[in-house]
Formats: sequence, C-alpha cells, structure tokens
Amino acid sequence: MRLHHIPGSRSFRVLWLLEELGEEAELRLWSLTDGGLRSAEFRALSPAGRIPALEVDGRAIFESGAIVQYLTETRGRLAPPPGAVERADFLEWISFAETQAAQLQNLNIHHIFLRPETARSVAMMRLDTRRLELTMRAMEAHLTGRDWLLGSFSAAECMFGFNMEAAFRFVRREGFPALAAWAARCAARPAYRRAVQKGGGSLYAQDFYEVPDA
Repeated sequence: MRLHHIPGSRSFRVLWLLEELGEEAELRLWSLTDGGLRSAEFRALSPAGRIPALEVDGRAIFESGAIVQYLTETRGRLAPPPGAVERADFLEWISFAETQAAQLQNLNIHHIFLRPETARSVAMMRLDTRRLELTMRAMEAHLTGRDWLLGSFSAAECMFGFNMEAAFRFVRREGFPALAAWAARCAARPAYRRAVQKGGGSLYAQDFYEVPDA
C-alpha cells in the first residue's frame, strides 16, 4: 500500500485512518510548488493532480472521501456498514468535512499562497470566513453533549483531520467549547499522534490569521 501525501493537506485524513486501522503504508511525499502534481506520473493516479491518492489492493484510488469509504468497507471497521441506519449520518459527515475544507482551502489561498498581497480579495476572505464559521457552528451544536460525531469514534472524525489543524487559525475558538474539546480528543488519540509523527506538518506560520482591512 502506498499513500501519496503532502504534509498539512487532505491526505492527512487517510494517513490518520490507516493508523487507526493498523494498516501499514509507504509514504510517497510530493510538493505543492515544484510542479510534480502536474506530472504524467502523478496524474495517472489522480487525474486532477490533487493529493491524496492511495495505491491499494491492486489499484489507485483518488479523492479522500472515496478512499475513507473504501478502506472502512473493505477493512470492516470504523464506519456503520452499508444498510445500517447510522450509515446516512456517516456519509453526511464525510461530505460535510469536504464542504468545510473548501472554505479552508480558499482561506489558505488568500492568507498564505496568493502573492502579492494586493491580489487578495478582502470581500471574499470575509465571506469565506463567515461560511467557515457557519460550518463550525453546526458542528458545535451537534457535538454539545457528545464525545464523537456518531455514537462512538469513527472514520468520520478522520475526515476532519485536515480541517482541525486549520479551522481555529481563521475563526477564534471562543464560543466553540464542544468543538474545541472534540478536536482535543481527536488529537490525543495514539493513532493521530503516530500519523503526525510519520507525515504531519503545517502550512501555518501564525497561530491566527486576521482578515485585513479593505
């Protein structure tokens, strides 16, 4: 098994899940900036040139949500099985993680990658910050009085692995006690710590990124 990975990216979702499942995988590291993701080699694995891709069971799978679903179904752990009443909840959270990640990606582009700074759109930064906050408020409401998104820890949590490192960089944690406590529980898991040690990393040079004045 080989995971194509960039520290601080969505591929951390898969790396964390592999650790939770006790599955060994070789890590192939790529860069966001050297053009490798546009190479024919990588696009044969992931046609849009996006991380992650996982070589497993004689084939390559791209898109983190698809990889998470495939691994839980084929390994028979950390997700309600197809046909179970709770399966719809699991699938909702997998998709919701990607909805939230889209806002985080936009904010990463504006705050970190877009140069010169005058190319940024302050209006879009404010809009994406508000959209991110809405997703966080939905999670706060759901997690109040719960330890995990479903009845127990599941791969749905792993889908938020990329998001947890980022969300409180753009929205202050005051007012989100349940969400902050859940993120701390996730980060304290031995499998999460092993994943960070093997392939963790951060895009962020600051603890918090303010939206600049227009």
